[in-house]
Amino acid sequence: MAISTVVFDIGGVLELDVIELVDIGLDARWEQRLGLQPGELNQRMEPIWLAGSLGECTEEHVHQEMGKRLSMNQEQIEEYMREMWDWYCGRLNVPMADFFRSLRPRYQTAILSNSFVGARREEQQRYHFAEMCDLIIYTHEEGIAKPDPRIYELTCRRLGVRPEEMLFLDDNQKNIAAAQALGIHAIHCGETEQAIADVQACLQANM
Repeated sequence: MAISTVVFDIGGVLELDVIELVDIGLDARWEQRLGLQPGELNQRMEPIWLAGSLGECTEEHVHQEMGKRLSMNQEQIEEYMREMWDWYCGRLNVPMADFFRSLRPRYQTAILSNSFVGARREEQQRYHFAEMCDLIIYTHEEGIAKPDPRIYELTCRRLGVRPEEMLFLDDNQKNIAAAQALGIHAIHCGETEQAIADVQACLQANM
């Protein structure tokens, strides 16, 4: 059966890390500012990060919990979140984004991304992903995250295709394996040029 639909991940595919923020160590720097031990910020906030990734809380609740758990004032919370979103959104992988755009209208295209509450707004402001494709599925809006098979089944339903009609590009091997188990043509994204070549080869072989 021919491939009719191409689905891309965001982090590590359409977005690349902001090296400067990774090198600085966002949490490590804030732990110093707040007088916390190394790793303590994430330890205190881990349940909230998880809830936000599954859409089980609002951004307002995240901010409230930061105040309670980290004793941060509103100004500090806003500053941390600005830096966090800069790290989270990284920088646009321009060659990959250009290639993704070029697939329309020959193919139906979509984005499937593990995400955090607020991601749709932040990434749309920066990169206008909604204009690149036909559908965006953020896992925090669905309450299911990759590699749970249900998120791939949901994606197929939303797009109106069978698994074998879909090509999926992701940088995480577990996510790829889960997609392949359902019959989806799943490809690993490592180096950008090679990933683009692999997608083109797969599409050519499944016309």
